[in-house]
Amino acid sequence: MRISLCLSLALLASSAHGAEPAAAPGLQPSQLAIVINDAEPNSIEVGEYYRQAHAIPAANVVHVHIPNRPRKLSMDQFAQLKERIDGQLKPGIQAVLMVWSAPYAVECNSITSAFTLGYDGGQCAKSCGAGKASTYFNSNTGQPFSQLGLRLSMLLPIDFVEEAKAVVDRGTASGFAVPAASAYYLNTSEGARNSRAAFFPPAGMVRQRKLTIKNMKADVLEGAQDIMVYQTGMAKVDKLDTLRFLPGALADHLTSFGGDLQGTAQMSSQRWLEAGATASYGTVSEPCNYWQKFPNPTVLLRRYLSGMTALEAYWGSVAWPAQGLFIGDPLAAPYASFRR
Repeated sequence: MRISLCLSLALLASSAHGAEPAAAPGLQPSQLAIVINDAEPNSIEVGEYYRQAHAIPAANVVHVHIPNRPRKLSMDQFAQLKERIDGQLKPGIQAVLMVWSAPYAVECNSITSAFTLGYDGGQCAKSCGAGKASTYFNSNTGQPFSQLGLRLSMLLPIDFVEEAKAVVDRGTASGFAVPAASAYYLNTSEGARNSRAAFFPPAGMVRQRKLTIKNMKADVLEGAQDIMVYQTGMAKVDKLDTLRFLPGALADHLTSFGGDLQGTAQMSSQRWLEAGATASYGTVSEPCNYWQKFPNPTVLLRRYLSGMTALEAYWGSVAWPAQGLFIGDPLAAPYASFRR
């Protein structure tokens, strides 16, 4: 593990000095399926909006019926749902976007990880225990289903139609031009939530990407107007209303229940999308503070700067993702022009 992370640092440094990190051909809109919940008008409207915005073939749309918006599914309920989804997927589909706000958990697993990796009952027997390693972590796999048997998945919350459409608009706008931007990494006073601080990329400039990396010892970021990445460790992140996230921005906070989208004990990762980010991540059950259960900052940044989509960058940055929920626009790719 340590060797691969050092390699990530080396690749990030090489970008700053002019060498391009190699990247396999990545996820295309034609390879993404959209799963719509016909029991929810918002899901139907946002799903069609997403399809048109990203020019996804109509044949890639999957329909399911999930009444009553349950937060959590049982293992059996999920198995039936996955069977309905899988039965409608066309050949060549590498990834799936679920267009709804709930359900977002399968017992202690996130619904995105249960779909991609299979339900992990062992993690639920000991939610604070070590997780199973993802074969996609820090990989250069361009076709995850064809090569690894993994259909990556993400959830697009649709509580409010206009906010969901705004996420899609930011996802489609990303990649039109490479902006001058910053990546912010905060080492906070909440010590237990700083377990991944050792993996923050070194401060400096990645010139070819016009990206400045900023490391801070602070509990809050206020007034920044150029955010492409914001990662921190807090139960609740303040001053989000003072920030400007650029199209395609990634943002997340290391805390126990960020993926509990409708929970109130800690800040939901959905707040990042409402503040202007395009994708985020959070855990749906108590993971304890293993860094492996959260996006590794260096791996995430390296993957995104190499031109990968938000889905590929986020999924490839989490070593033990069983409890982690991936949300936002999977096709956002502000550095897509650097992929080769």
